[in-house]
Amino acid sequence: IAPPSRVLCGGPGSAPGGSGKTHNPESLLDIAARRVAEKWPFQRVEERFERIPEPVQRRIVYWSFPRSEKEICMYSSFNAGGEESGTSGENNDETQLPFLRGVTLLEGGWVDNVLQVGFHLSGTVTDPATSSQPEMVCSVSVSFDRCKITAVTCSCGNKDIFYCAHVVALALYRVRKPEQVKLHLPISETLFQMSRDQLQKFVQYLISVHHTEVLPTAQKLADEILSTNSEINQVHGAPDPTAGASVDDENCWHLDEEQVQEQVKLFLSQGGYHGSGKQLNLLFSKVREMLRMRDSNGARMLTLITEQFMADPRLALWRQQGTTMTDKYRQLWDELGALWMCIVLNPHCKAEQKCSWLRQLRRWNSVDVCPWEDGNHGNDLPNLTHSLPQELLHKGTSITNMEGWVGHPLDPIGTLFSTLTETGRGTEEGANTYCSSVVSRAELQRLPVQRLLGEGESYVALAVETALIGLGQQRVMPDGLYAQEKVCRNEEQLLAKLQEVELDDTLVKIFRKQAVFLLESGPYSGLGELVYRESVPMHTFARYLFTSLLPHDAELAYKIALRAMRLPVLESTASPGDLSRPHHLVSVVPNRYPRWFTLSHIESQQCELASTMLTAAKGDSRKLETVLESIQKNIHSSSHIFKLAQDAFKIATLMDSLPDITLLKVSLELGLQVMRITLSTLNWRRREMVRWLVTCATEVGVYALDSIMQSWFTLFTPTEATSIVATTVMSNTTIVRLHLDCHQQENLASSARTLALQCAMKDPQNCALSALTLCEKDHIAFETAYQIVLDAAATGMSYTQLFTIARYMEHRGYPMRAYKLATLAMTHLNLSYNQDTHPAINDVLWACALSHSLGKNELAAVIPLVVKSVKCATVLSDILRRCTLTTPGMVSALNSRRNSGKLMSLDKAPLRQLLDATIGAYINTTHSRLTHISPRHYSEFIEFLGKARETFLMAHDGHIQFTQFIDNLKQIYKGKKKLMMLVRERFG
Repeated sequence: IAPPSRVLCGGPGSAPGGSGKTHNPESLLDIAARRVAEKWPFQRVEERFERIPEPVQRRIVYWSFPRSEKEICMYSSFNAGGEESGTSGENNDETQLPFLRGVTLLEGGWVDNVLQVGFHLSGTVTDPATSSQPEMVCSVSVSFDRCKITAVTCSCGNKDIFYCAHVVALALYRVRKPEQVKLHLPISETLFQMSRDQLQKFVQYLISVHHTEVLPTAQKLADEILSTNSEINQVHGAPDPTAGASVDDENCWHLDEEQVQEQVKLFLSQGGYHGSGKQLNLLFSKVREMLRMRDSNGARMLTLITEQFMADPRLALWRQQGTTMTDKYRQLWDELGALWMCIVLNPHCKAEQKCSWLRQLRRWNSVDVCPWEDGNHGNDLPNLTHSLPQELLHKGTSITNMEGWVGHPLDPIGTLFSTLTETGRGTEEGANTYCSSVVSRAELQRLPVQRLLGEGESYVALAVETALIGLGQQRVMPDGLYAQEKVCRNEEQLLAKLQEVELDDTLVKIFRKQAVFLLESGPYSGLGELVYRESVPMHTFARYLFTSLLPHDAELAYKIALRAMRLPVLESTASPGDLSRPHHLVSVVPNRYPRWFTLSHIESQQCELASTMLTAAKGDSRKLETVLESIQKNIHSSSHIFKLAQDAFKIATLMDSLPDITLLKVSLELGLQVMRITLSTLNWRRREMVRWLVTCATEVGVYALDSIMQSWFTLFTPTEATSIVATTVMSNTTIVRLHLDCHQQENLASSARTLALQCAMKDPQNCALSALTLCEKDHIAFETAYQIVLDAAATGMSYTQLFTIARYMEHRGYPMRAYKLATLAMTHLNLSYNQDTHPAINDVLWACALSHSLGKNELAAVIPLVVKSVKCATVLSDILRRCTLTTPGMVSALNSRRNSGKLMSLDKAPLRQLLDATIGAYINTTHSRLTHISPRHYSEFIEFLGKARETFLMAHDGHIQFTQFIDNLKQIYKGKKKLMMLVRERFG
């Protein structure tokens, strides 16, 4: 501090003095006073201001209040852009944040009676009346020290981790309007200047004004002071609440620890409901903000949060039940760990602080319920590494990194990348930011660049190199779903950050250097020649490297991508001779799949890598062939191969260019592989795949279509080959699309007919109809197909299939063949008495109508089959009625025989046989229905008897037969009195 002779007048000293003069440029005195205010505390008892001249005292007091609104905002709002209005989460109105409400109160002129006595600020803040509450005047006081607010009180009674709006308003008043604040030295300094009489007057007036509140305390203190042996007389001086902090006091902003604990406990008790997870993440963001500002409360607040997490009763419950915590809860623990890493790695922390934190972390870690960092606590999944056969664990196949850096619970690579890039933005771009390791831009600029970086390097370059090293590390896939998902998530997050970096020549050199290292680094690299079976695949990382390197070094890009295409965990055991060959991988046990919970995601990323290469290789036949070989060797999922085939087809047939025939062939080859893989397995997309393959082959050309039909048995089921492949090939659309001449059309049709006959021989039940349709324009082929149907009809085909083919034959103008097939179908049919809604009834009626239309002989031949196969009375009566309405042979225009024109007699064959069978069916059905009939079915039964009487009366003695039948019923079922009464009323 400058001696009294150098004390200057004016400057900011005018404001602290309260004279109201305007500010002049900062003087030497103010510079000195500001530095003292920032660094030095003042003791309340031993040390006095008496050693410092009064002008300097005033300036120290003036400069000790926080000068920036940023810190005040940090303790009165979240830094997340106002996602929530406060920790309660009950109001999403951003304007209700304490900081913004405080600004509103200040700008509205609601702050009054502002007084600063030493390091203590007081005033009143009025909350204006609203529709729901009256006007409220709050008494506010703020204690501060070394440019930090150390204590706050407000009569509003609001409890939160944030300063209330009234505290914010008073503090901002002091920041924005310092010249309007009455400034006094600490009260001890004022008392020091008084004489004894003045002191006595001062005390008596004070007691007189507040005698009801302070008189008992004043008398007690007077008694102690007058007592020589009292404790109060053993201490030099007296305390002064306005004189600032003591030398030993912690230099940090005021934080309501109790409220932090209560809020965290409340959010944890809500179990993830009511937005509690979001609120906890906002608290974590507040800790990050404090760390970024080098605020010591960051560690204090994180300690309070961690204590509450450790005290969560759910941890013990989950441990007892042997269950894992939820994913959302696990993510909160991950954030907790990441923040602790930021704290303990802070290079500006003192050694004793780090030792204290280490003891604290060890204490928490020793608690039984403390979750494991990788989320696998209580997981019994085996580790296959150990089961490998020896105011396979030889050179090239062993794993060196059991715990990878990417996916690690503390995310070291991601943290280091962010630290370096944010630091780089601070020094290289001049942005006014702070880096993740809490190193300020100003401090970095004061350090010699040579101490931080080598020649020609930059922070961004180091960040990129760090990320590439971490992502390319060979590492074991961890056990457990959550840990595996974290590997994927961290990798994607890191790649997203890398993609924000614009590649320049320097970074391209780093990419090329690291790519070569990764290809040649042996077991340390996930892109080395040989990798451990359960290593984390490199597909996602390699796709990023490929796209980044492609414009600069295409050969290197393809080497990386092709090397990364492998998926060792799905490979079968390699023979000993294969170990020396490139790209061959070693497996543990044949056909054994470890519990890779993210395998589907990994396979999709493998597919994306292959698709990216296919797109880039368009027009380059050599590269396309190489990529195709890699796909066929390494991808085992039919759905992903099919996707790649579709991707290649789309790229090859873009509308704005001619089709790329080489890429089309790749697409077709992949499609053929899909057909082979899924031929003997169930796949719900199989029909779509078959249709697409025919479309692809059509684009390739007629020879491709002919080829797939020649080798159909290795690609398709007989049904697919006839109903989809051959049918599509012979359609007019395909002929027009290929611009085929007559000779080409005939050759293609011949192949299709040959395919159809082969399929019909192999699977007549499902392919016969399609074969007949495909062969109908070729007489010999059609006859062959028909004969196949006849040969299979006896044993290999159902009545439904035969009826369908028979109807087809009639539609094509072959009624006799239709009749033949219909009679064969009837031999397989059996309709019981109660199957009056059976789907085959229409086929039976059609077969009888067809026989009737062909003539008496055909009808006579089919009726015995009907009688034998059909026991349902209503169906038989329907057939009988139709046969008696027209003369046989009259319906068929193709019947060349003479017709008598007479209706057939019911007394002679074949209708007599049908009539008797129908009457017998009614009798049998009646007895069957009466066995278990209930009253609610009585009326329906009476209607049934009415239909039966109509059939009985068709016989010459039908009346007598029906009467006898009814009498018989009345005798046998006389116990069913009500029903029999209904029978008598209707039928006598």
